[in-house]
Amino acid sequence: MKQLRKFLMLPALLLGTLLLSSCGERPPIEAVQHGYRGTAMDLIYNPRILAGQAEKNAVPVSSGPASADGPKAGAVYQNVKVLNNLSVGQFTSFMVAMTSWVAPEQGCAYCHNVNNFADESLYTKGVARNMILMTQRVNTQWQSHVAQTGVTCYTCHRGNNIPQNVWFEDPTQKVGNGMLGNKNGQNSPVEGSGYASLPNNTFAAYLLNDQKIRVNGETALPTGNKSSINATEGTYGLMMHFSKSLGVNCTYCHNTRSVASWEESPPQKSTAWYAIRMSRDLNKNYMEPIQELFPPHRLGPTGDVAKNNCATCHQGAYKPLYGISMLSDYPYLTGPAMTTQKAPNYPYLNGPAKSMPKSTDALAPAKSVAMK
Repeated sequence: MKQLRKFLMLPALLLGTLLLSSCGERPPIEAVQHGYRGTAMDLIYNPRILAGQAEKNAVPVSSGPASADGPKAGAVYQNVKVLNNLSVGQFTSFMVAMTSWVAPEQGCAYCHNVNNFADESLYTKGVARNMILMTQRVNTQWQSHVAQTGVTCYTCHRGNNIPQNVWFEDPTQKVGNGMLGNKNGQNSPVEGSGYASLPNNTFAAYLLNDQKIRVNGETALPTGNKSSINATEGTYGLMMHFSKSLGVNCTYCHNTRSVASWEESPPQKSTAWYAIRMSRDLNKNYMEPIQELFPPHRLGPTGDVAKNNCATCHQGAYKPLYGISMLSDYPYLTGPAMTTQKAPNYPYLNGPAKSMPKSTDALAPAKSVAMK
């Protein structure tokens, strides 16, 4: 028996040596100080994960901005309801770019009847119009979140017909009461809450509906603040989604000395506050209203339309495409002139979307005791 143990120990030692040597060749985990020394506010980066994300967050090669001179697209082409004020050069350049961003395999036929480009038979054409309007809204009305970097179709699609990170309502994630009480959607792990035992309806609660985001109660119980524990658990689920979507840890937005404090938090916390409201705006005023455009196979299990969350744009990066802006080549996706554009057959654009409060009240988060 002793000889057998000695015989087995040698390959085990050799394997251990190989493993240790291979680990030594890997770049170490990097910690970057994000706050005052001694506050434990470090951002943790894994070089191997970052290397895998580099290609996914690369910006496509651009041919540069097209000239604005020449006849307008609306005067040359038929049935141009959005971007009809662009020059023919700008319009065709953008159509080529959209094709490479959204439908590189299908080409123009993904949205158009190639025998009659004015035809409206393909639902994707109506969806594309709405997505252009949504992009313009983000770039003009939500600069409190996207700043001057802005977004294009590529920010979310990246060569896919449907962005890789969208969400639908799941009938298995409905919050319900059982024999032992309301489990608040817990103990049914999903990716949205980091596969943790946290409420699993995070996206519907916070990125579609106006559920309060709260960790600390404003008053001591029992003064009406009866849902603070459930709200805390749901908030942690949302924070798990933030962390994974941006590839950061809690200290990116919070001061670990006092997580709830606005005054002591990095500016990223206010940026995230606007991100939540921007996501709600886009889901409620741009995605849900066009649900009827989509065929059944493009809807979720409950018949709802695909909606956005933080991962839709960020895709693991602290800034989408690591903060590189593509708007210089497509200036018509932003700027004051675009705020007057609207497409026919989308009456909701004259309603809720315009009545949304301006996102320029940058002091609003700092004045809130509890984000709502």
